[in-house]
Amino acid sequence: MQRIRVGVVGLGEVGQITHLPILQALGDRYEIGALCDISRELLRSQGERYSVEHRYTDAGELAKQDDLDAVFVLNSDEYHTECTIAALEHGKHVLVEKPMCLTDAEADAIIAARDRAGKVVMVAYMRRYAPAFLRAAEEVQSLGDIRYARVRDIIGPNRLMIEQSSVVHRPDDIPWDAIWDKQQRAEHLVLEAIGDRHEEFGGVYRLLCGLSSHDLSAMRELLGMPERVLGAAVSGNGRFISVIFGYPGYSVVFETGTDSQRRFDAHIEVYGEAKSVRVQYDTPYIRHLPTTLTVTETVGEAYTETVERPTYTDPYTCELEYFHEVVTGAGQPKTTPEDYKQDLVLFRMIIDALSDRSH
Repeated sequence: MQRIRVGVVGLGEVGQITHLPILQALGDRYEIGALCDISRELLRSQGERYSVEHRYTDAGELAKQDDLDAVFVLNSDEYHTECTIAALEHGKHVLVEKPMCLTDAEADAIIAARDRAGKVVMVAYMRRYAPAFLRAAEEVQSLGDIRYARVRDIIGPNRLMIEQSSVVHRPDDIPWDAIWDKQQRAEHLVLEAIGDRHEEFGGVYRLLCGLSSHDLSAMRELLGMPERVLGAAVSGNGRFISVIFGYPGYSVVFETGTDSQRRFDAHIEVYGEAKSVRVQYDTPYIRHLPTTLTVTETVGEAYTETVERPTYTDPYTCELEYFHEVVTGAGQPKTTPEDYKQDLVLFRMIIDALSDRSH
């Protein structure tokens, strides 16, 4: 099997808990060829752990390394665009964590750079690669007329799960100028994305781009784009969002939020007349917790409820197996930059509805 040599940009929680261990486990497909982070402490600890010699504090320098086939962009989203474009300009394929970016202009720049390079850019929406989700997509096609759907993602802080299940190296050598630059970039990009509403809804927009992008992206794959937003509200000091989407002949309720409970409740349920389909996720920060599919159906006098666990393989692993197929020419990415732009449309639809409601 062809091995892909990967450079990893960003060595934080998601890199340490998921991507780096999975790359190592998929050693027949991948080799970690370089690491990049602004923390020299993280570079040292992760470089030693995975025996990676090439270490960078500048993603642009990593992109120049000739023997890399692909770059994983896992750092903070304010820097995704420049890191992705740098990798493309040096002939590398890219897997970029969600959100791919925060603005349409950034997305268009990534698409243009990808087309010039003739390389692949895949957005890391791992939930859409879970086998239970793929089975759900098949089951939804058999529902007939959809009557209703619910999309829910309410979770506690990731650290509450992480501290009981993983050891994460948290550096204390992040330069203050880097922290300041990140904050300034965030303000600028959110202002560009939603204009003068950024002071009121900037935090909401970031929640939509972050946690909610998983759910809305999966909703689109199962149901397509909604026609409109029928209503939207924010509560809990901006930490909870409720939206009603209008689809032809039915509505979808979307609810998301973060609190301080040690639990993870993320699911999508689609209701037909006599059958419903539900895909249930658990925290990705504890690997191999199963994603399940529940199908309920009434035929005649009989009601049946079937729970499927297609695999214990975690969605991140399924995603990286798929990315390998894409890079080696055996498949096409479905989570493309063009696909991601539809999520930016949804985010703005929600902000527009919230803005109209507040005025």
